[in-house]
Amino acid sequence: MQVLIEKELNSGDKIMKPDFNSRTGRELLAFYLQTKFKQILAYDKRCETPIFKKVNPTFISRFTKRLINNPAKRFLIGITGESASGKSTICRELKNIIEQLSMPVSVLSTDNYFNDISALIKKYGSFDNLTDNGYDIDAPESFQLELLKNDLEALAQGYTIMAPRYVPNGTGISIPNSLKISSDKVVVVEGIATMYKDVKDVFDIKIYIETENEIRRERFIKRAKAERNQNEENALKQWEYLLKAGEKYVLPGRDYADFVIDGNSNLKYFDQILEYLHTITNNFQ
Repeated sequence: MQVLIEKELNSGDKIMKPDFNSRTGRELLAFYLQTKFKQILAYDKRCETPIFKKVNPTFISRFTKRLINNPAKRFLIGITGESASGKSTICRELKNIIEQLSMPVSVLSTDNYFNDISALIKKYGSFDNLTDNGYDIDAPESFQLELLKNDLEALAQGYTIMAPRYVPNGTGISIPNSLKISSDKVVVVEGIATMYKDVKDVFDIKIYIETENEIRRERFIKRAKAERNQNEENALKQWEYLLKAGEKYVLPGRDYADFVIDGNSNLKYFDQILEYLHTITNNFQ
C-alpha cells in the first residue's frame, strides 16, 4: 500500500481539482474515487493477509451517489462486531489516523445508550443476579435505540448532541444528557447497537469487525481479569453468554455491513489504506 501512496504523490498525471460546490465537480470526484477504490480492493486481494473479508458490491455506487447528492451531510461511520473482535481498537486507530491527517473527527460509543437498569439491579441484589434471572443485556430492547437514532441523525445534520452516559460499574445507572459530542466532519460510532434495527440506516459507511472465536476468547478473558477484576470462573460464564448473544444479536449485522474487516489485521496496513484514501482525495493539480 505504501507503494500506491508514493506513486500517487509522485505522479505527474493528476487531474485538476474539481469545484466541489458544483454538482459536476462532485460527479468528477465520485468517478475518480470509484476508480481508486477498485484499485485498493484489487491490491488487498493480492496481499498475503487481506484486511477486507467481504465488500458489499453496491457500496461504491451508493457512497458516491451520496457524495454527489448530499455533500453537506457529515460522514457517519458505524463499527460493530462481536465482543473482543477488535472494534474498539479499530475505532481508536481510525480516530488517530484521521486526526493525524488534520481532519476533525468525533467518536461515540453506543454502550452509552444502555437502558438505566439501576432499579432492577437493586431489586435483584446485583447485576449478576439480574442476568441470572433472564435479563438479556445485549438484546436490542436493552438499548435506548430511538434516542440513539435521533442523536445520530442530529449529528449527521451538523448539530452537537448531549448523549447519555452509562456507568459500567455494576450499578446500571444511565446519566441523561451527560456527554457532549460535537458534529465534526467525520463521526465514528462504535458498539454492538450500531446495526440494531433502523439505527443502521443512518450510517454512510457500515463496518463489521470479524475475528476467530479462539482469539476473541483469549482477548476477552485477559481483559476481564486485567480491566474488570473478574475471576476466571465469572469471566468464562460471561463469555458463554456473549457467544450466544453475539450469534443471536450481533452477527446478523454482518449482512448489512459495507465492509467486513479482519479484526486481527495489521494496524499499520489499515493506517496506510486510510492515508491512501486521504492522498487521492487531496492530491490534485
